[in-house]
Amino acid sequence: MSEVQGKIKRPRGKARLMEGRCIACGGRCQSACPVDAVEMTGGGEPEIIADKCIGCVKCVKVCPVQALEIVFTTEERRILEQLASDPAGGEAEADPEARALAEKLAAYRGVWVFVEQTEGEPARVSWELMGKGRELADTLGVPLSAVVVGSRVEELCYESFCYGADQAYLVDEPVFRHYRTEAYLKAVCRMIDDYRPEIVLMGATGLGRDLAGAVATVVGTGLTADCTGLGIDDKRNLMQTRPAFGGNIMATIMCDRFRPQMATVRPHVMPLPERVAGSSGTVIRLRSKVREEDILTKVLEIVSDRNKDQVDVAGAEFIVSGGRGMMGKENFVLLQELADELGGVVGASRSAVDAGWMPHERQVGQTGKTVRPKIYIACGISGAIQHLVGMQDSDVIIAINRDPEAPIFEVAHLGIVGDLFQVVPALTERLRSLKQKAPETAVCSNG
Repeated sequence: MSEVQGKIKRPRGKARLMEGRCIACGGRCQSACPVDAVEMTGGGEPEIIADKCIGCVKCVKVCPVQALEIVFTTEERRILEQLASDPAGGEAEADPEARALAEKLAAYRGVWVFVEQTEGEPARVSWELMGKGRELADTLGVPLSAVVVGSRVEELCYESFCYGADQAYLVDEPVFRHYRTEAYLKAVCRMIDDYRPEIVLMGATGLGRDLAGAVATVVGTGLTADCTGLGIDDKRNLMQTRPAFGGNIMATIMCDRFRPQMATVRPHVMPLPERVAGSSGTVIRLRSKVREEDILTKVLEIVSDRNKDQVDVAGAEFIVSGGRGMMGKENFVLLQELADELGGVVGASRSAVDAGWMPHERQVGQTGKTVRPKIYIACGISGAIQHLVGMQDSDVIIAINRDPEAPIFEVAHLGIVGDLFQVVPALTERLRSLKQKAPETAVCSNG
């Protein structure tokens, strides 16, 4: 074991590329490496030179899809385990401040996911976060807990077990029937004070953003909004990755001196975990001591702003999106015809929305909707990072663009270099002909 002046030296490990995850983003990892330990292959993927790598984590932090990881040898892992039992890493004896910080952080354990609900109907993003929370909890070796607040919502506790929760904290009282910041804030802050989780995750919805910001302010901790990636470093810190500087870079943020570590994640960013029916867990019923007469805000009437004709781009399985290359609003009818044949919807890039060609509710990207369809067809979209972060997790990405050097082709599974005004109608016509032939070739057996 290596020591420096009586202190255990924390091993740094080596960077390694995870198979099948690189999107060939243009060599950000290579640019970030301070020791030239990253070389790019002909396919645009990084190759780590182990002898040069110093484990500085810069390449890991800059990767937009978390395709790089730090690995340790058996000896290095043994040292890390020893340091985990002494979070100050051998420095605390000489540094009382480090000891105090280590003791403070060690008092917080566990991963929490806030289960958002409206009138008892859970938000899908809560279950998406439960899947990611399960991964984080397993890495940390702690339980995953659901936090359920509302009125007559106990059933959501049992549903959370089906998505991976070990236990659920339940506050079920009439005062929480409708969401009001003050009431929910008091309930969640009291739970945090009593049970001290090290990580709290919420959906980046209207409700989640409102509550998360208020909770972080009251408990005195940091909050990273709209994360696109979450991970754990070797010091139990939550690595929170999100677009920064207008989406031009991906920043990894850590809250290493305060707990809990809080993050919000937009819907459809994380994959929905498989629901395992019949899973069980422990329901911890709590009393909030929040009284209706102490809450200044009163709910007099609920007026829904949902437009029945509004298209849910985020939930669509097939999306045909257009960008500046569509040349005008009237040309989006071509995309609508193709979307109709696919049974999908039409989306748009920010440039198309800013031009007034499509409404904002159809925008895909950092400042629009995050989508995970089965098929995403990008027509006349160059592929700025702001757009990519909103659709790069689609199952199949098809790009149609005149420019063979367009960045969209770096993430596309299938690229068509050509005039979209010729390609899109041809695709639509081909789908129609296939549908017309389908009944003729179908075979019915009464077997």
